[in-house]
Amino acid sequence: MSFTAGVLHSSVQQRRKDAGLGPTELARRAGITRQALHNIEGGVSAPTTVVALRLAQALGCRVDELFHLTPDTVRARLIGDPAVSPTGQRVQLARLDQDLLAVALQGAPGLGQRADGVVTACHGPHVDVKLSGALELAGRSAVLIGCDPSLDLLAAHTCLAFPDLRVIVRPVSSQAALAGLAAAEAHLAGIHLWDAGTGESNLPFVRNLALGQPVHVIALWTWEQGLLTAAGNPGGIRGVDDLRGGGLRLINRDPGAGSRLMLDAWLDAAHFSAAERQALPGYQDEAASPLDAARRVQSGAADVAPGPRVAAQALGLHFVPLQREHFDLIVPAAHLSHPAVLALLHTARSAAFLLELSALGGYDAAQVGQVRAVVS
Repeated sequence: MSFTAGVLHSSVQQRRKDAGLGPTELARRAGITRQALHNIEGGVSAPTTVVALRLAQALGCRVDELFHLTPDTVRARLIGDPAVSPTGQRVQLARLDQDLLAVALQGAPGLGQRADGVVTACHGPHVDVKLSGALELAGRSAVLIGCDPSLDLLAAHTCLAFPDLRVIVRPVSSQAALAGLAAAEAHLAGIHLWDAGTGESNLPFVRNLALGQPVHVIALWTWEQGLLTAAGNPGGIRGVDDLRGGGLRLINRDPGAGSRLMLDAWLDAAHFSAAERQALPGYQDEAASPLDAARRVQSGAADVAPGPRVAAQALGLHFVPLQREHFDLIVPAAHLSHPAVLALLHTARSAAFLLELSALGGYDAAQVGQVRAVVS
């Protein structure tokens, strides 16, 4: 990572709080007004050399422990949609080992999130990011990739319970999440991948990762998968057999999505031939996420889609339950002790989060936090 020096960052407020001092008392000891101290703590103004020395003396530390220059531009590895031009993208930053990741804030979810900076130049896979604030939060941020709609809720609860930490959620399908983990684009991944051959969820796919270190498979919950149909189920859909005849239009997920694998397994079990499957209206049309698929059904662009109950309930659709499966966190051993990862695991077991999760529909968190396997 390279950077250019820019703005002065103040640690005075945190040092003052650690010392148990109120702002009025510290201002008195430093011989300045409380408003002047407020401006210094907030980065509005820089102290004179004399004031900086007085503050350090009052707080029992060195001046360089109170003030340091932070970069105004950093170079980071961009994580996002390669089809989108990097320049001008808003990003959030996270350190992963010795690397600095710039996670692009894309789509509707990104509009409501505060960025750490904006991409100003591109250098192959790396970009220059003009910072909008301090860089310290990057070291306390973990990147989580996966497609469960509840991951954003879990990240929000984590940040509320641990305001000095952050979980950055990047929505991608399950196999893309594993690929991102292998490419060192995330600290952990949330996946749901059903292997019809073994009857197992997730473990067969994790065994093929070959990360060169142990990987922990940690249960979050099981959830219901099935078919999403219009409210009231006007087509009377009861299962995939009702797709025969071509009277219903399907919206599918991409080949790396857990819901796509499950749909194909259901079609195999219903003895759809390869030709019949390819001939299904809409089988080749792919939605980017469970909620995107649900929106297509809600709008009338499709009659049915594979997906979880939570997506149907969020948009007022009818849901035909067909199977329950595991949704697990996949965490390489090197990231298991990351403070934001630990905070997320703690939050996933909290009463406040679990109350909201149960209201989303289709989740069973009885095993949350349990290690299902450690794969070497």
